[in-house]
Parts: sequence; structure tokens; C-alpha cells
Amino acid sequence: MSQFPQSKSSQLDLDYARDRVGDKTIFNFFNTVYAWMAVGLAVTAAVGYVFSQNDALRQIVYGNRFGHVAIVLGAFAIAWSVQSAAARIGATAATALFILYAAVIGALISGIFRVYPIQTLASAFLVTGGTFAGMSFVGFVLKRDLTKIGSYLIMAFWGLFIASMVNIFMQNDAMGWVITYGVLIVFIGLTAYQTQKLKVWAEQSAHDGDAAGRMAIVGALILYVAFINIFLSILRIMGSRR
Repeated sequence: MSQFPQSKSSQLDLDYARDRVGDKTIFNFFNTVYAWMAVGLAVTAAVGYVFSQNDALRQIVYGNRFGHVAIVLGAFAIAWSVQSAAARIGATAATALFILYAAVIGALISGIFRVYPIQTLASAFLVTGGTFAGMSFVGFVLKRDLTKIGSYLIMAFWGLFIASMVNIFMQNDAMGWVITYGVLIVFIGLTAYQTQKLKVWAEQSAHDGDAAGRMAIVGALILYVAFINIFLSILRIMGSRR
């Protein structure tokens, strides 16, 4: 079929329209990601508070170190399953697993409601929110590819994760502080890297609503994990100074 040639101005208008559609798709994707992340944080806070007020529930989590490790590994398995199976499971299943993960994390960290006053918890949350927002913005607008840096950060995470599992039994305070600052640095960097990766996911799934829904849940989980780890690190640092 023949076609009238487009003028230069018409082509520019078309390119501009496409860019606007792409920007809107990315904006909607990140809105969904951050909304689900907020839901996950709310679930964690609610479950954590409930567990902190019930001696029997706290005993389940903190009564036995082996049991505590088992719960940690179970939570890790849930998060790993959501990310690795994202292409095979539906958005509903991914959402259910994410909420379950957030609830398990709430149980695991419920002790913070007994250890730290509400003012310290609120201050740490606000500092975490500012830090997270800043690094997420950097990852969103930065043109430099962070893939190589992200690979190093992920390797550092694995080392810190193994060290933290060992330290549950060793209870070495010096190692605990090394892990705390290491986790803080690693997840601040990972926030920027993961945000950049999510932006690519948003572009790739722009024309597939089902894929975009699944990827948004996975993205919420990824950023949720970063936020929680930054928060716990900052909380321990701030709590030790009071």
C-alpha cells in the first residue's frame, strides 16, 4: 500500500508522542512498584508489632537459634522463588508470595519494637526513606550502566548474608558491626542499581500487561528487601548512639 511521505515536523510529533507513551508506561510501572512496596512495609510493621506484644509468638521466632535460622532461610526461599519464577507464575501468585514474605520478615524483626523506643524507630524510618528515595532517583536518572557495579554488590551481599548466618551463633559484636555497615553500604548501592534495572524491565514489558504486573511485584519485592536492610542497619547505628 502506498503511503504519503511524512514531513519532518510530523515525524518529530510522532517521535514525541511515542516518548510520552513510553514515559507514561514507566511512570505507571514505578507507581505500581512503590505502591506494592508500601503495602509490604505496612504488612511487616503490623505483623512485627503483633508478634512483639505476644510472648508465645516471640518465643516461636527467638526461642531457638536454629529455629530462627530456619525462618530466615524460609523467608529467603520465598523471595528467591518469586524472583526466579516470575516468568512462570501469575501476578496473583506473585503478590500472595510477596505478602507472605513481608509477614515473615515482620515476625523476624518484631524484636525491634521491644528494643528501641518509638522515637528511634520513627527517626530511622525517616532517614531510611530519604536515603532510599535519593538513591532510587539516582538509579532512575543516571545514564551510566550500573550492571558491573551491581554484580560486585550482589557478590558482597552473599558474603554478608553468610557472615550474618554464622554470627547468629557466634554473637561476635565486632563482626556484627562490620556486617551492619557492610549491609548499609551494599544496599544503598543496590537501590540505585535495582532501580535502573527496573526501568529496563518497565520498557521491555510495556506492551504486555500481564508481564508488567508480574515484574512490578518482583520489583516491589526487590526494593522492599533493600529498604528493610537499610532501615535495620540505620536503626542499629542510631540506636547505639542513644
